[in-house]
Formats: sequence, C-alpha cells, structure tokens
Amino acid sequence: MAAPLLTLQDIRLTLGGKPLLEGAELSVSPGERLCLVGRNGSGKSTLLKIAAGEIEADGGARFFQPDASVRYLPQEPDLSGFATVLAYVEAGLGPADDPWRAQYLLAELGLSGEEDPARLSGGEARRAALARVLAPQPDVLLLDEPTNHLDLPAIEWLEKELAGLRSALVIISHDRRFLQNLSRATLWIDRGRTRRIDQGFSAFEAWRDQVLEEEERDQHKLARQIVNEEHWVRYGVTGRRKRNVGRMARLGDLRAELRDARRAVGDVKMSVAGGRVSGRLVIEAERAGKAYGERVIVDDFSIRILRGDRIGIVGSNGAGKTTLINLLTGELAPDSGAVRLGANLEIANLDQKRTSLAGDTSLKDVLTGGGGEWVEINGAKKHVIGYMRDFLFMPEQARTPVSRLSGGERGRLTLARALSLPSNLLVLDEPTNDLDLEMLDLLQETIADYPGTVIVVSHDRDFLDRVSTSVIVAEGQGAWQEYAGGYTDMVAQRGFGLGGLAPAAPAKPAPKIKAGTVARAQPAAGKARLSFKQKHALETLPARIEEMRGQVTGLQDGLADPALFTRDPQGFAKLSQQLAQLEAKIAKAEEEWLELEMLREAIGA
Repeated sequence: MAAPLLTLQDIRLTLGGKPLLEGAELSVSPGERLCLVGRNGSGKSTLLKIAAGEIEADGGARFFQPDASVRYLPQEPDLSGFATVLAYVEAGLGPADDPWRAQYLLAELGLSGEEDPARLSGGEARRAALARVLAPQPDVLLLDEPTNHLDLPAIEWLEKELAGLRSALVIISHDRRFLQNLSRATLWIDRGRTRRIDQGFSAFEAWRDQVLEEEERDQHKLARQIVNEEHWVRYGVTGRRKRNVGRMARLGDLRAELRDARRAVGDVKMSVAGGRVSGRLVIEAERAGKAYGERVIVDDFSIRILRGDRIGIVGSNGAGKTTLINLLTGELAPDSGAVRLGANLEIANLDQKRTSLAGDTSLKDVLTGGGGEWVEINGAKKHVIGYMRDFLFMPEQARTPVSRLSGGERGRLTLARALSLPSNLLVLDEPTNDLDLEMLDLLQETIADYPGTVIVVSHDRDFLDRVSTSVIVAEGQGAWQEYAGGYTDMVAQRGFGLGGLAPAAPAKPAPKIKAGTVARAQPAAGKARLSFKQKHALETLPARIEEMRGQVTGLQDGLADPALFTRDPQGFAKLSQQLAQLEAKIAKAEEEWLELEMLREAIGA
C-alpha cells in the first residue's frame, strides 16, 4: 500500500472556549476518493483548513509528502489583487503545468478569463476558484462545498471532470448524489472526533445509524450501572464509619462519562403550518408566455397542477426558473396565454436570495413577525424559544441580528419562517442551500407529510428524486417540458441530463458525415480563427480516442471470459454497460474531431 500523501494525527482545536476538534484524524493516500461528512458546525471546514495549512491546530501533527502538491478550494474564495480571472487562475499553475488547461477549464465553466474579479457574482467566483485548483491537476485536492452556487449542468460537468483526475480527493458537500458518485471512503466528524469507513457515501448513513444505535445501547448500560452505584452510596455504607472513597470516585467518573456521551447536537424538529384546504385544481396555465424585450423566458407553456402535486423545476442558471415560479403563482402576469389560480390558495414562499431576512432584524422578530413571544403552528401556539430549539437555535440567539448568522443558520431560519406561515401551496426556491444532510432529510420528510401542494426549484438531484412527483425542465429558447417522476426519471425519459446534448449513437467503424455537417462546420461570420477551446480539443482528441480504444480492448478481453456471466452476472452486466458507454464516447469524440478538422480547413481556405 502506498504511503499517505497527507496525514493529520490527534488534531485538537478550541474555538470560543469550546472544544471543536478533539483527537481528529485524517489520512489521504494517492488516488483516494474521500468524503468528509458531519453536521453544520461539527468542524468539517476547519479540519480541511488545517489539512491545507490555512490555520494551525492547538495540538496534533500534520504531515504531507514534500514532493506532493496540494490545492484547496475554500467556501469563499478571495480573488482580490488580480486584474483578470485568467490571471487569478494562472497564478495557481506550477512551472511544469499546461497553461492551456487554465483557459480550457474557464471556457468549460462559462468564463472567458477577461472578467474583472471584483465584479463577479458568487457563482462566477466559485467557477473561477474551481478552475484555479483544477488546472494544475495536483496530487491532493481539498474541496469545500465545490457545488455551491453551481447549476445542474455545471455540477454534472464537475462530477465528470473530477472522476477523470488522477488526484486524491477530499470533498465536503451536502449534495448526496455528488458524494455517492465520487467517494470511495467516508470520514465522519462527530462531537470533535473522526470515524472512518472504507466505503463511499452510499454506505455511510446505514453505518452511522448502526454506530448511533450501539452508542445508545452503551449509554443505557452505563445509566443502569450508575443507578447501581448510587444505590450502594445510599444504602451500602450505612453500617460503615466512612465511605469507600475509590468507589465514590468511580461513581463520579461514570456520571462524567454519561454526560460526555450525551453531548451530541440535539435533534432538529420541523413541522409546517397547514392552511385551508385548496381546491382540487391549484394552478392551470394555458399557452402562457413571458418575455423581456427580445429574450423569451417562457413560450407557449401549459400545465395543470393539482392538489398534492410535488413539482420540481430544473434548469441552468439564467434559464428563468424564478420567473416561471412567479408566473405560475400570479406574481407576474403573462404576456400571452393565461394562468388561472385555484380557490382558497394560501402561498408560503421561501425565496432563493432570502430577501425576507432584513439584516438588523432579530431572530425572534423574524419568527414572530415583529412582536410577541409566540409562534402559531396548525392553530396551536408555541413559545418562540421552543420553536427556535426545534431548528437548533440556542435561547441566547433570540436577539441576534440576522446579519450575524452563518449561511447554514440563515437557511434554517428562512425555513422556520416559511414553514410557520399557514399555507396550502409551498413554494421553495433553492431550499437546500447551506443545509446539512440531517436538515435535508427532515425537509424531505416534511414535504412528504405536507397536505398541500409543493413547487420546488433545486439543483440537488437526490432531493428532487425524493420529493418530486414530476419535474419541469428548461429546454431552451423559452421552452419548458414536464416529465413524470423525479430527476432520474426525467433523465431516463429525456435520454440525457442537463449537462449536455443527447447521447451519441453507438460506435461505428468510421464516422459518417451527416447531411448538414458541412454547413454546421462553416465558420461564423467574422470569425477568423479557432477558439482556444476548439484548438485544445483538436490537439487532444486523437490521444483521448486512442486511450479510450485501449480501455475498450481491456473491457472486451474481460468479457471474452466464457465463465464470467455464470461466475459473476453483476460484474458481466457492469462491464457490458461500461463498454457501451465507452463506445458511445468514442463515437462522439470522433464526430467532434471530424467537425473541428473540417472547421479548421474551412477557416484556412
């Protein structure tokens, strides 16, 4: 087994007078795929910063191989001091790194490189920071919430890019599907300590539940032991002149052990205030359209949403998802067609930008609406402090201004406010932002139990699979299409996801030139040369095709074993699927290379 590239041993750190990490461990070997999980505030980001050398622990040891390269993606990247985004990305390259890769990654992430870093949005800054850490292809990549502020096409592209790297990965993310697809080992931070399982995130939750059940049994045994010791203290020394000091000390130790064992973060509780029962028809749109100038956002869209439906809306950033929601809920009037709302609608809205949270408003005033001490849930009054505890807020935070809350706390507060409003139509625009996995689980259960109708915009594929009865997809040019089921069902019906075009046809001995290919290969008016992305693809595609052909040969050799199907049917099916996918990729790459070569010749002519 290869020696670890990066090791943390017995890491201890205290913040604000409270221990955050108490003996945490981390070991990263070459090519490893490790996900770092735990509740918000458990110390995941802090441990990653210690691994990256950004902060120093109070105790413990950090070691990394002297010749190993490490790159760290923070949650809030700092781009100050650079004239352009390209200069920022190139500053992360080493002397032996390919400068073309920086330009290639920026183009893939939708940036030209000429942008002013000071004028970037949060999503654009995140894309630039991703390009900077990916460009050198380091030995170890430390990624803190890499999917934050990314839309679904970008998330799916990033997933494929990371899967193809030789780098070892340590990933913090609340995107279940992202972790399931990339991780091969899991490190769980719980109450300052780390526990590791050499399986990916898909196995983590069952393992975690088993660990917690064993802890609960141990605590029960410990509590019974304390009861026995207390019985001896009360009744076992009456005939003695002095108590057994050693046994009294043992009782104290047992009480301290039980107290420490129960120091886990409390459970979040979530409930939603139901309103009057709406009519069976909630929303009906007939050939609705909306445009801003020449830009068409919604074109000829029709849908019937019935009581109890759970509608997911997906699309790239800027596709118009929020506009579509506002159109369906009556916030915007359609330019053409009609939108009709059902009877008795009471709408509770969680907006993406959390604009309902004023920075100087206290947490208590947000939940109570500006006065009083009570929150009404389903006709029953609950004290605001108790409701705060349900969402993991401490009583002393009641007067804390919203501006001083963390991203995760703001997410929980917005949810708490939206779910406290009487409603029969719940509109959630990016509700999963900054929520940890436990909060996501509870939100899914709450939506499942909600008696009304739900419309949700999300880039979280697993979340959409769990809550949606149908998904509306932005098809481009103002077209929107509804598909039955969740995100995975949509991909199966559509034939492809949001991250690209339809899959290529099966591989052929030689790519055929389809009608219209020549016209498509002609350079655009005024275009005198290939773009750097096209040049890079033209230069690298032949090598990639040859590499994939070598992989095809290896898979064919494996499938040639006549006993494989009998011995391992699942393995045979997996190899067959990999072979089909690889042949499709080769066909697509060959066609792309042919079109680029024809374009190069046309430009040269």
